[in-house]
Amino acid sequence: MFPNGADAYIDDIGKLINLNDGSIRTAIDTGCGVASWGAYLLSRNITAMSFAPRDTHEAQVQFALERGVPALIGVIASKRLPYPSRAFDMAHCSRCLIPWGQYDGVYLIEVDRVLRPGGYWILSGPPINWENHWRGWERTQEDLNEEQTQIEKVAKSLCWKKLVQKGDLAIWQKPINHLDCKTGPKFTQTPPFCPVQNPDSAWYTDIETCLTRLPEVSNEEEVAGGAIANWPKRLDMVPPRVSSGSIDGVTPEIFQEDVNLWKKRISYYKTVNSQLGQPGRYRNLLDMNAFLGGFAASLVEDPLWVMNIVPVEAKADTLGAIYERGLIGTYQSWCEAMSTYPRTYDLIHADSVFTLYKDRCEMEDIMLEMDRILRPEGSVIIRDDVDLLVKIKKIAEGLNWESQIVDHEDGPLVREKLLFAVKLYWTAPADSDQGS
Repeated sequence: MFPNGADAYIDDIGKLINLNDGSIRTAIDTGCGVASWGAYLLSRNITAMSFAPRDTHEAQVQFALERGVPALIGVIASKRLPYPSRAFDMAHCSRCLIPWGQYDGVYLIEVDRVLRPGGYWILSGPPINWENHWRGWERTQEDLNEEQTQIEKVAKSLCWKKLVQKGDLAIWQKPINHLDCKTGPKFTQTPPFCPVQNPDSAWYTDIETCLTRLPEVSNEEEVAGGAIANWPKRLDMVPPRVSSGSIDGVTPEIFQEDVNLWKKRISYYKTVNSQLGQPGRYRNLLDMNAFLGGFAASLVEDPLWVMNIVPVEAKADTLGAIYERGLIGTYQSWCEAMSTYPRTYDLIHADSVFTLYKDRCEMEDIMLEMDRILRPEGSVIIRDDVDLLVKIKKIAEGLNWESQIVDHEDGPLVREKLLFAVKLYWTAPADSDQGS
């Protein structure tokens, strides 16, 4: 799909919609392959969440992560994608083999849920421009025309506007609100709006064939859920989910305190771990309990990216606010394995993770999962109560991590301490009993 390279392909998209003014910051690539699209967006200050299953093409997501590109193992099937509603400015499918027009349009309905008001959906490959490609695709003109007709019908039923189809690209835009959706003759009446639900619920949540209703607005020009600034201003602005009070216990004042707190903490981290400030030492970072994304936000000027995790057991669902800041992440329970391959992250950060999961699952199991996804010579930073850290350090030694406990940035009298660790290379002893 990229005969002239992914960069030239993105240039073609940039001739149709504005990729340079910061209005598009977060993107999702369905069926991403080895994530070339997401890789070449990074230089344009656009961060893409790329995902693909492990199928006949083997470990594409592993290749993507080895390239230093954000990616997760995933597939649009019977469950919602593990992202909140209104998360992405742009969604993309290039020959991703997803039957968008089938099954009552359920897969496009899910894209609509995670797409921000005013966001774009980009489709290339079959059936787009089938008139010129049908012979090479070894499909009939009637079959391809019917597939495109189905997609057009579903998009219209979602109240999307088709902006342009040029060459091998077609682009639709989601409305900024639902004030006039399904009230005029230009809209079809399917799918219906969903009953009252939590649109952000996305952990083992079934996909539904109903349209996720956008938050209420008072006029046609108002952006549902609140407008956000262009990048990079949106990083430090109060996220609309916070300013509206829709996240329990999180106020604008708490948000600002968190911004300042993490600037201080990152500065301290870099004094303890000098490699954290070295360009190129770390590329793929994982924050196991991200809260408002302060850890990632304080590192945004460094040549790296952070996968922000909001545990499903956390007191507040803050992942939507993280996306409103222009950062990316996913939901996860650390009592389960993460949808990624072994050895895919260079640094793992865990803030109060073991306190959160105390009496929920075994500490050793969480540490083993951290070890699985951490690259050899990768680093770990764990913040937690000193009593827990002593136990964690013992487990770390059993995993052959080189570790040390250091004082909190506010001094030795604070019970919370930090454990800095490095995963070492190791092999089984040469004289080990292979039959045991």
